[in-house]
Amino acid sequence: MTNKNIQNNYSTFAEKYDKLFNDDMYQSWATYVEKNTKPGRLLDLGGGAGRLAVLLSQKKYKVDVLDISTEMLALAQDHAREADVDVNLLQADMREWSDWQYSYPTIVSFADALNYLPNLEDFKATINQVHAHLETGGQFLFDVITPYQVNVLYDNYFYNNDDDEDNIFMWTSYPGEEKDSVDHDLKFFVYDESIDGFKILREIHHEQTYQLDIYQRELLAAGFTNITISADFGHKEINDTTERWFFKAVKA
Repeated sequence: MTNKNIQNNYSTFAEKYDKLFNDDMYQSWATYVEKNTKPGRLLDLGGGAGRLAVLLSQKKYKVDVLDISTEMLALAQDHAREADVDVNLLQADMREWSDWQYSYPTIVSFADALNYLPNLEDFKATINQVHAHLETGGQFLFDVITPYQVNVLYDNYFYNNDDDEDNIFMWTSYPGEEKDSVDHDLKFFVYDESIDGFKILREIHHEQTYQLDIYQRELLAAGFTNITISADFGHKEINDTTERWFFKAVKA
């Protein structure tokens, strides 16, 4: 039942899914970018609903958002309009966007975007595209959830939110078929006046991660150098219980 079609991941309930990440995390991602770069042109790869793009635009970055989901990009357009900032939107598959003839000093990818790539070949294709679209000496900043997060913290994870009647949802996680993968069963309960009851919106989201040496190997193979890894938005060194790795890599 695992859904590995990236294009359909957000098609049913993009607006509901957008609310799962809290604002504090986006503020932390924006601060991480600000500490490691200078304001300028930047691409947010898999930037979804554009929340990070809006924050960075307010910090004088000129942000392009690339995402495969037209529904998420529509939300990004709405968020940018509400914040009165300009964000350029690009609908494309992060594994193949060679037609986009622009190079950036900085490309970023956060919020599990790279973990939604189904397999290692897709990850390789994506970072090769990133390398091709970076200026020489440009930086690639991204994060991924770790095998510890997948295999320990998400092992039979369950969360039920019924405090807000407008956003009732259930989240259950269980091991995926592949090593270091997890499937998330997300159910949103939406009130429908026509039936005087709730409709269930449900999707299965598949996330895949890898051991640290695999990420390092593939980044080097793609042509990146000066690769550094940290935890907690760059504030801590990684250890065996790190939940999210933060990578900085430079185009040689």
